[in-house]
Amino acid sequence: MASADTAFAALEARGADQRGMGVDQTTSVHRFDALPDGGRIELRRAVKDAAGVAEVRRHLRSIATAFQSGDFTTPAFVHLKTVPGASVMKAWRSAITYRYRDLPNGGAVRIMTTDAAAVRAVHEFVAFQRAEHHSGGAGTPMHLHQ
Repeated sequence: MASADTAFAALEARGADQRGMGVDQTTSVHRFDALPDGGRIELRRAVKDAAGVAEVRRHLRSIATAFQSGDFTTPAFVHLKTVPGASVMKAWRSAITYRYRDLPNGGAVRIMTTDAAAVRAVHEFVAFQRAEHHSGGAGTPMHLHQ
């Protein structure tokens, strides 16, 4: 248990680094949802903090742009490895759309595709993120992967 706590603390520290998310995850709420046509990443500040909300929004806009161009270096830095699904998402980037939008106290990146292989990759990506960040989110019923 202690090593898991240490690993999670290290992940949080890399996430707070400007090369990661630049966001304190202990005062933010992360959510990773698998959806029938892709997924959604939400990040919101848990406290009223205009500067923190601006940083969350900057991070999400940045990853939407980076992911659209096939750049997954930020999650690789935070997790110290290529995140499952990221290689396929990079290869299929022309078939995937990433749309950022503001939310109260944060923002969201909606990931959409009509390609079945890309949908499976997005689901792998968000499931891994949800587990690693100990965060909320919804999975997609397995029948959607058949």
